Amino acid sequence: MARWIESLEAAARRIEPAHHSEAEPVRSVVLFLWAALVALAHLLLNTVWLLPELQVAVFHFASLGLLALGWLQAPPRSRIGRWLSMAAGLVLVLAAVAVVVLETPLYERGLVFGWLDWLACVLIVGLAIELGRRAAGWLIPILILALLAYAAGLGRNLGGVFAFPGLGLDTLLFRAVFTSEGLFGTIARISWSYVFMFVLFGAFLLRSGAGELILGLAHRAAGRWTGGPGLVAVGASGLMGSITGSAVANTASTGVITIPLMKRSGFPPRFAAGIEAAASTGGQLMPPVMGAGAFLMANFTGLSYLSILGAALLPAILYFCSLAFMVRIRARRLGLVPAPLDEKEGLGETTAGWALLLPLAVLIGLLVAGFTPVYAAGLAILAVVAASWLTPRPMGLLAILEALAMGARNMMATAMLLIAVGLIVNVLTTTGLGNTLSIMIAQWSGSSLLIALALVALASLVLGMGLPVTAAYIVLAAVSAPTLHALILQADLAQALAAGQVSELAREAVLLASPSAEAWLGQPMPLDQAQSLVAAMTPDLQRTAAEALLDPALLAGSLLAAHLIIFWFSQDSNVTPPVALAAFTAAGIAGERPMATGLTAWKLAKGLYLIPLLFAYTPLVRGDWLEALSVAGFALAGLYALAGVLEGWLEGPLSLPARLALLGLGAGLLWPMSTPWLALVCLAGLVAMVWRTRRD
Repeated sequence: MARWIESLEAAARRIEPAHHSEAEPVRSVVLFLWAALVALAHLLLNTVWLLPELQVAVFHFASLGLLALGWLQAPPRSRIGRWLSMAAGLVLVLAAVAVVVLETPLYERGLVFGWLDWLACVLIVGLAIELGRRAAGWLIPILILALLAYAAGLGRNLGGVFAFPGLGLDTLLFRAVFTSEGLFGTIARISWSYVFMFVLFGAFLLRSGAGELILGLAHRAAGRWTGGPGLVAVGASGLMGSITGSAVANTASTGVITIPLMKRSGFPPRFAAGIEAAASTGGQLMPPVMGAGAFLMANFTGLSYLSILGAALLPAILYFCSLAFMVRIRARRLGLVPAPLDEKEGLGETTAGWALLLPLAVLIGLLVAGFTPVYAAGLAILAVVAASWLTPRPMGLLAILEALAMGARNMMATAMLLIAVGLIVNVLTTTGLGNTLSIMIAQWSGSSLLIALALVALASLVLGMGLPVTAAYIVLAAVSAPTLHALILQADLAQALAAGQVSELAREAVLLASPSAEAWLGQPMPLDQAQSLVAAMTPDLQRTAAEALLDPALLAGSLLAAHLIIFWFSQDSNVTPPVALAAFTAAGIAGERPMATGLTAWKLAKGLYLIPLLFAYTPLVRGDWLEALSVAGFALAGLYALAGVLEGWLEGPLSLPARLALLGLGAGLLWPMSTPWLALVCLAGLVAMVWRTRRD
């Protein structure tokens, strides 16, 4: 028994946050067991137990909220602090129970609030704001309070498009707590189902030893290449990020191995930290987890989770290739040679845990077979435990408890953030403020998709200074996704009209906007003329014509492209100073200055801004696989050229005129509106420049 208790204490210490290193052993074990129990309950609620969604969402918030009260901040040192922490936990539990118990009587009274309803709703909203603050800082609560004040009456004092008559406090609280747009609505359901299950799946994989397997495979695959340690960091972070879904956790887990490895091989510490941060950020772009992005996108767009994964895979590969180009070019510039691998370490030893790849195969196979993501993740978790018994490190009871607790710990901050953000989405939808801001973006862009993309990127940059990735995506999606979707559809519609594709319904829509077009409608026309026709149509007529002319798959792809653009832009908060959590984490491991590391990571992660252009203007995520691969091939060459421009080196040094010429070639290969012959010319020019620099 004593040995079991010691093992339990050791497991609790392993998963505790760093700022809890001095916590009392009893407190550590209690939080550890509670975290494991919470994760087990979520696993059962998502697979076996069927409860009303409000009850599950409230349990999700309260159970993980208790963990957040215990783990998101350092444990209080004074007795008063400990009593206050316990009191906050008790209030959280009582308020959560009250919300569930009072729901039915509230409906029976015709939504007339009693004093208990007031108290429970005020407490639950206040606790959600406070826990959101602990998870993500002060910007979330400030934004929530400002929007709640706007909805409660501040909007009456504003003029113009921002004027809003205001809601009664009881109506506002009811919508915040009991409706599908509030705290315990759609976003909370995504949190307690899809996101939690995949985070838990990642925790089981990591605890089973899959992390070491990934690092080993990456090392064997890339170790003999120029810049091998840097390529290992890129590959390992991409694979690890595909299961963890957290850029910061990815940086912390792989960076402690890859950053010292890169430094020993000759890479500058700042570059090593920047590559790790940029690669870990890309982990949130790589299926199957993508942070919470894939599940939120599925909810926003109504598209299947599997279709989103299929569309997201090729762009994610492009992003990691852009980082690999930077690593290789920097290694050649520094004159680094491949380090020989230890020949005693055979492939069999590296892949001793090969069976841990089976759960990923189970997950993908179930998704392809049509099972729900939650069900697939649940069976994949069981597959991890079963597969571990085919490796030298089988998972016993303690390892399973540790994986459960790790999953709950990794999920608590994300859950608090998602639930708090529900208040923001509630106000944006209830007041119509989201539509107003979307219309303003459309007006400022002047119906130019490129300008709209620049505005969304700028808004993402500003939001990323205070909001984590998931929150920034949700806010931007609510505000700017309709505008981007409409502008992408306008471009597709103009191309269809220019090609002479006109159905009867589309003809009527065009003629209502421009009767003089009847004489030449249905014949090929210049693209600018087609664009003028589309611009003359009202948004409703544009939608009608698009639905009549465009393939349904293209319509769905346009909506997905708009959300993918926003999701990619929102990732820059991980690597963009002054708030760049992944870059700061990598800087700490490398012993470098945080701000300088953030700027380096930002430069290296240039694909976050370049690749989304392809979503908007090309079939990369909207066409068939042949079209997507064609676009990706040219884009790959363009990214290689731009990496050479940034480094001043290709296969050899580049003069200033050569860099300028290379910039033009890279832009021609990447610029999605270029004609095919121009892209081929640029590709030939790039090949010639590579050959020349290699000879020199």
